Amino acid sequence: MARACRSQFRGARLIAGTAMLSIVLTGCAAGGGQQLPPASFVAMQEGPGEEYVIGPLDELTVFVWRNPELGAQVQVRPDGRITTPLITDMPAVGKTPSMLAEDIKLQLSQYIQDPLVSVIVNKFAGTFSQQVRVVGATEKPASIPYRANMTLLDAMIAVGGLSEYAAGNRARLIRFDKETGRQREFALRLGDLLKKGESKANVMLRPGDVIIIPESMF
Repeated sequence: MARACRSQFRGARLIAGTAMLSIVLTGCAAGGGQQLPPASFVAMQEGPGEEYVIGPLDELTVFVWRNPELGAQVQVRPDGRITTPLITDMPAVGKTPSMLAEDIKLQLSQYIQDPLVSVIVNKFAGTFSQQVRVVGATEKPASIPYRANMTLLDAMIAVGGLSEYAAGNRARLIRFDKETGRQREFALRLGDLLKKGESKANVMLRPGDVIIIPESMF
């Protein structure tokens, strides 16, 4: 009787272990991780994104109403500053266009009365916090300036899709959570999205997202 019980116990433990291994392997195959809600291929409602923050190498137009000689077309230097007529080494990186316009206005107020200043971003590179970076097994890894309503499909088109040996369904999205101050990791199904046209695999991106695509082990 005791021998039969021990035999049944070993059998049950073997079955449980096999089931646990099956779950682990299934999780590895599926990629695991949290899932993001699907996004439509075309935004149902277009809207503005987060207000743009000026980054190094952005090209700007500074316009001063009724004083065009005080305006300029400038590129933000790698040190994050710009120089315009009457203003030398004005910090620009990390500011929105409206913030920079206000700072220029304060400086010009020393020379003219009540200047009206506007700043337009002509070409943008974006700060790292506003870029979407795609690395790993893709045709051309790149940092892409984020734009409003950008999706995973948009980013993958920009980098030329997956490379020949990419394990697209094991890709990951790393996102910084401002509320908790921690990074979060989400599973992506790039293989299903790009090779099967699975619409539910398309997700919305946010500024600062990092997409990591591993290579297949086979």
